[in-house]
Amino acid sequence: MTPQQLLFYCRPGFEADLASEVATKAASLGWQGYPRAEPHAGHVRFVVSEERPVNVLHRALPLASLVFARQSLVALEPLEALSREDRLTPIVEQVVASGWSFESLWQETPDTNEAKALAGLIKALKRPLESTLRKRGALRRKAGGRRLHLLWTEGDRVQLGMSFPGNRSELAGGIRRLRFPHDAPSRSTLKLEEAWHEFVPRDQWQDRLGEGMQAADLGAAPGGWTWQLVHRGMQVFAIDNGPMDRKLMATGLVEHLREDGFVWAPPSRLDWLVCDIVDKPSRVISMVERWLTRRWCREAVFNLKLPMKRRWEAVSEGLARLDAALGEAGVKAEIACRHLYHDREEVTVHVRLLN
Repeated sequence: MTPQQLLFYCRPGFEADLASEVATKAASLGWQGYPRAEPHAGHVRFVVSEERPVNVLHRALPLASLVFARQSLVALEPLEALSREDRLTPIVEQVVASGWSFESLWQETPDTNEAKALAGLIKALKRPLESTLRKRGALRRKAGGRRLHLLWTEGDRVQLGMSFPGNRSELAGGIRRLRFPHDAPSRSTLKLEEAWHEFVPRDQWQDRLGEGMQAADLGAAPGGWTWQLVHRGMQVFAIDNGPMDRKLMATGLVEHLREDGFVWAPPSRLDWLVCDIVDKPSRVISMVERWLTRRWCREAVFNLKLPMKRRWEAVSEGLARLDAALGEAGVKAEIACRHLYHDREEVTVHVRLLN
């Protein structure tokens, strides 16, 4: 049994965007296939219509390069109409037929309220499933770090997928759940915290997010993103005509300037630019282009608000435009973009200058 499809998790409601992204990128790599997605299902399948091993495509589409995907798996055909009396046997038979071996097993559901009702079933199956797979030699200690994922979408429907170290999320469901800091002025603070986890390796936080650095927060009020910067000990220019949180201002690390974030320029080069302004993506990208081509900051994190339709096209066009502008200016940079868990109708972009 040879897997001929990839399985991706996403935020419910963004299946069409992920399907468009994967289909476009697979075609650009010379692969023939088609996506299968249902509205608000929280996952997308991409079925390959050629004989090449789908593992090759999986490696060529690293999860970190995908905007709308939370998890990426090499997958087998879904198992449907499972008997309530014996769900275990068809799952074990499919694993054995595939020849797969793995070190751990995760049972998951899409990020929907309906799917969460399957928690009891998943818990009941855990021990007998692991025990049986261990006896059949599929679940073992040394298997290259591979992990078997069971995505349950109904009580009688499950799809099996395999993940590989270095090209997967190590978080259940691909979701990073963060605790809201009680003294932060708004929940938007979690967007920036998640962005740092996503884009800056944890062992580099001291060097790239260290105390004494300088940053600008455009569209700062009331200070959700500024709170994260101050929490790291940075000095912050908070640019917004609206009022800032009093506790933040009392830290002495924030200079609040009631100016237009789209036209304000820093007095010197800063370490970070962050921006969560609600405006057209094209206008935000124009502003960021100005900052980066003039090297006013070393790194930037900003959000792009998405249109109602053709969201993948809007994102890809915006990122291509930014990349072209930096190239024309002779600025080398790393650009990454992800639809984070704490994002809603926006994506988060990170840019790090390399020269």
